[in-house]
Amino acid sequence: MKVLVRKFLQKESTSGIILMAVTVLALIFSNTFLSEFYTNFLHTNIEFKIGSILEISKPLILWVNDGLMAIFFLLIGLEIKRELLLGHLSTFSKIALPAIAAVGGMLIPALIYVFFNYNDEFALRGWAIPTATDIAFALGIVSLLGKRVPVSLKIFLMALAIFDDLGAILIIAFFYTSSLSLSSLFFALICIIILITMNKMQITLVSAYALVGLVLWVFVLKSGVHATLAGIILAFTIPLNAINERRKRVSPVKSLQHYIHFWVAFYILPIFAFVNAGIDLRTLEMSQVFNPVSLGIILGLFVGKQVGVMLFVYLAVKFNFAKLPRCTTWAQIYGISVLTGIGFTMSLFVDSLAFEDSSQFFYTDKLAILIGSILSGLVGYLVLLKSKGKKHCSIS
Repeated sequence: MKVLVRKFLQKESTSGIILMAVTVLALIFSNTFLSEFYTNFLHTNIEFKIGSILEISKPLILWVNDGLMAIFFLLIGLEIKRELLLGHLSTFSKIALPAIAAVGGMLIPALIYVFFNYNDEFALRGWAIPTATDIAFALGIVSLLGKRVPVSLKIFLMALAIFDDLGAILIIAFFYTSSLSLSSLFFALICIIILITMNKMQITLVSAYALVGLVLWVFVLKSGVHATLAGIILAFTIPLNAINERRKRVSPVKSLQHYIHFWVAFYILPIFAFVNAGIDLRTLEMSQVFNPVSLGIILGLFVGKQVGVMLFVYLAVKFNFAKLPRCTTWAQIYGISVLTGIGFTMSLFVDSLAFEDSSQFFYTDKLAILIGSILSGLVGYLVLLKSKGKKHCSIS
């Protein structure tokens, strides 16, 4: 298990470095003579049409946010399913602390954001922006610290981030759904029934699930429910373990998760970061930066996440609902709590749902995500760097 965690961390740390580089590239494009090219590129219209049966016409940025990110959520769904059935979330004792911590890490940032924006109905749409954690960045920073951070604490962060993702999924489903098309929902339901039937029949051909999942994505997209939720639904219908036609035991979930993780980490998330992180800072004034929306996001990520996670972990341990991860100290728990304020890709994604056009806030909502995430990353790294682990305790 420890070897698997190390391999996962290696991939996540590399992905985090790539995300940082792509973000800088997006900022260069949006703040130089390339800005016009960058804007036109994002709004290039791409149309997919099958006669008079189907027509989908969207700018490139929405193909990325609605299409490629569905694959990202498919990966999240596969990870959640596997961890719930076999992994770090398979028993109450394993899920108690990260689940409670995740609740605090979503509740307090949301309250901070609402405090700054309670009198602006449109701005309130962004209440969920500071509730997210970017697992790639957070684990990437943890991996830089090597053996200073015990494996049990890294697993705690992974589990907490999974619950964070689950919370984000529920938020998207309930709060960021537009007007519904009942006919499209009906056909989406038929696709789900087909997928469940395939699962019951122990069909192991991943391509068959992918084909039905693609049709499901189209109908979910047309229904008004956010299309990325199709990825989660598909993930939960794919069998964890099954017997194939050669009478061998296989794991479609594990094989698909292994295959798409590379594409998500090194292609999909960097592409998403590139099309969403470009902020034109040339005409921005400091007075515009400190508006209620940006303050709610910055303080929600940097203050709210660490306070929420730390407070709820303390209460869970004090009242014996859970125990601290093995070989960890309270100082290390605090360092991890600060790192959960790295929202970046997940926060940018929720931001794109809340505010389809960020120009009303002079794009300071996206800038606030970068500021809050950078502060959380730097301070979290320094806290963990200075924190001393428990003596006479193996952390490898």
